[in-house]
Amino acid sequence: MKKQAIVSVKDFSLVINQKPIVKSLSFDVHPGEVFALLGANGSGKTSTIRSLLGIYQASGGTLHINGERYTPHQARVVGYLPEERGLYTRSKVLDTMVYFGELKGLDRDAARDFSLAYLDRVGLADKANSKIKKLSGGQQQKVQLGVAIIGEPKLLILDEPTKGLDPVNRKLLLDIVDELQEKGAAVIYITHLMEEVERLADRLLILKDGKARAYGSVAAVKKQFKSQSIEDVFVSIYNESSKEPQHV
Repeated sequence: MKKQAIVSVKDFSLVINQKPIVKSLSFDVHPGEVFALLGANGSGKTSTIRSLLGIYQASGGTLHINGERYTPHQARVVGYLPEERGLYTRSKVLDTMVYFGELKGLDRDAARDFSLAYLDRVGLADKANSKIKKLSGGQQQKVQLGVAIIGEPKLLILDEPTKGLDPVNRKLLLDIVDELQEKGAAVIYITHLMEEVERLADRLLILKDGKARAYGSVAAVKKQFKSQSIEDVFVSIYNESSKEPQHV
């Protein structure tokens, strides 16, 4: 029996400053799957996520998490790593992670235990009491991923999570995503790296000009477009002529 979708987007449209950004978009994301949300810059990916999380108000349609519109009380269910990184750089690494763990409903001891185990896993145990501003960009990114996954959320949204990471740390992050998926988490994965899609994704959606141009399993989309790779599918979609301008 098919699991109930944790994310359900139906006929979603978004207009900002009289410009249509997303048009009649529908998709579902199910527990235990990695769902790749793909598109060129300005295609509507981030706007869709911001609308799902209530940052933007939809102009039409519905965006639901666990059958309802997102509200702050669902914070413990959702982990979000935005493309625009943002941490309290004057705070210590461990203090930062524990703080966000408590915001997600963990008690201090549980948040501390999770944080210490995670920092050890990603090679940052010796940085627990360092201020975040003293860390490299890649190290800060690993801390922010830890903030996103603390409490093991049921829905994890990762926007360009491996950007700037070296191959070793990139593999480490992808392995962590695999483990969360195996535990039943749904993962919305946004990336420009199509090899990551081939490596991780169960299903995908490709946006162009705010419209869905491909949607389904990785194998089904490649078959539909008679392509050997998702990169070829992506390029063929974006090489098509379009009378509509890209959205900024």
